[in-house]
Amino acid sequence: MPIPLTESQASVARTISGCCAILLPGSPSDVDPQKYGQKAVPETAAADPDREAVDELLLQDAFNLRKPILGVCYGLQTLNVWRNGTLNQHLGGEVHEHPDENSKIYASHGVALTAGSLLAGALGLTAEERAAGIVVNSSHHQAVAVPGDGLEKVGLAVPDGVVEALELADSSQFVVGVQWHPERTFGTDAPSRALFRAFVTAAAEWKLTPIQDSVVGAVGKR
Repeated sequence: MPIPLTESQASVARTISGCCAILLPGSPSDVDPQKYGQKAVPETAAADPDREAVDELLLQDAFNLRKPILGVCYGLQTLNVWRNGTLNQHLGGEVHEHPDENSKIYASHGVALTAGSLLAGALGLTAEERAAGIVVNSSHHQAVAVPGDGLEKVGLAVPDGVVEALELADSSQFVVGVQWHPERTFGTDAPSRALFRAFVTAAAEWKLTPIQDSVVGAVGKR
């Protein structure tokens, strides 16, 4: 269910009340650096205030009601900033950046996964595959600097150690963010399909908590 970025908060809150999980996709924008206490550097793209406002509402609802969350690229970054984390505004180099749109579907670099993490388990890898890591496609110029509250690094790029995946330390709630784009390799890559399958399974298993705990009630009182 797509969430419009230009509707009122009350309208968005009503829409997400019927959702069992949230997916935060990528974006050509960058998160406003003021949200993590920095001034924008020249390479930082313009912010998208409408997207940021909706993401914050979605995240508030999901954490209040413990709904599953999957963040992809920008979605990982907005999750991290919302949890009081910070970003590296510009990485530089070519390992993570692929300005040619056609190149984004191809493998870019390796990611070493943390053994025993929710993400490593969700990808459906064997013990040998988890130890070897995975190869992902990558197209980003920013990355997590300091993980947000309750978030931990569970995937690091090979060879430079850039944070490529975060998850909530409390594994009782499915909260995973990846810096790469599994949706672009869904048709050809088994780990990409496994990640979305795990997310959908978590959504199907989510149980509704009292509505007064969600943002629907909070927005309605304004």
